[in-house]
Amino acid sequence: MLRRSLVLSLAAAAALSWAAGPSSQAQAQWKPDKPITIIVPWAAGGSTDQVTRLAAVEIEKALNQKVVIVNQGGASGSIGTKNALAAPRDGYTWTAGAAKDLGTYVVSGLLDTKIADWRMYLSVINVSVLGANPQLPYKSANDLISAMKAKPGQISVATAGVNSSGHAAIEAFTRALGLQYKHVTYDGGNPAVIAVVSGEAEITTQLAVEQANMIRAKRLNPLAVLSDRPLELDGYGTVPPITKDVPSYRPDANYFGIFVPKDVPAPVLAELDRIWTQVVPKSETMKKYAVTNGAVFAPVHGDDAVKAAMPAIRSTAWQLHDAGKSKVAPDTVGIPKP
Repeated sequence: MLRRSLVLSLAAAAALSWAAGPSSQAQAQWKPDKPITIIVPWAAGGSTDQVTRLAAVEIEKALNQKVVIVNQGGASGSIGTKNALAAPRDGYTWTAGAAKDLGTYVVSGLLDTKIADWRMYLSVINVSVLGANPQLPYKSANDLISAMKAKPGQISVATAGVNSSGHAAIEAFTRALGLQYKHVTYDGGNPAVIAVVSGEAEITTQLAVEQANMIRAKRLNPLAVLSDRPLELDGYGTVPPITKDVPSYRPDANYFGIFVPKDVPAPVLAELDRIWTQVVPKSETMKKYAVTNGAVFAPVHGDDAVKAAMPAIRSTAWQLHDAGKSKVAPDTVGIPKP
């Protein structure tokens, strides 16, 4: 009788557990049986490519499975992101980039997707730098500001395109001062930086991680970091904050990471949650990368990632809208005005 009661109790417990959904233990048991693909929707060598490849190494070790990085640049990152959305929802195809880009594709009309469609696994905060070709006469942010005032719309600024971090940075900078500029776009941050190094463009506002090596090699002159804090860059020294010359500039944290469609199997997300809780925060390689390249190591995922990224998403969305570059009003897609 006791044995029969025990069996019935265990059966009842199992039924209740099944009704409540897969247990966290079951969800954490995803063991991929083939390589995982991360589509980096920007050119090789840029900020997204750099940090995604480092994160991929940690994921490979945690899952004991190969992670393949595929660069699919174009249309400010929306092409590669669209391809990740179009892939089978089996948990084997992810994408990456800046959270603010992902959150504003729908506003710019580049791609019909929202933050709510994804689970975000963020790793670093990146900052933009006003980088100039060293052959030009600009030695400070004030020199550049004076030139822009003297030649409205003529100073060329290279970025990775509308909706990119570099574009958001130059828009915020010029709007704060009522300036105009000539926008020159490329298929990634690295090509935009190289364009300034070669003299094809005068200025770039791409991220410090994309400019760091050229700054150390004295092939780019960093006029200011677009932040309210100075940037300490290994092998170079201190880059002054833009607020030294433009007190009205108020930057938002620009988070970068990996994005996985929310409707993949739950065990995939549970395992990634575990990796972002237990593995990534302990990565000495990723910490060193951030310190060396002028980024902030700040792993966060899930609802906390949405909360952390939303200020930059809101600012960028309304910046696009106020500049007449939006296809959809942000408040109609759930992005309230800051």
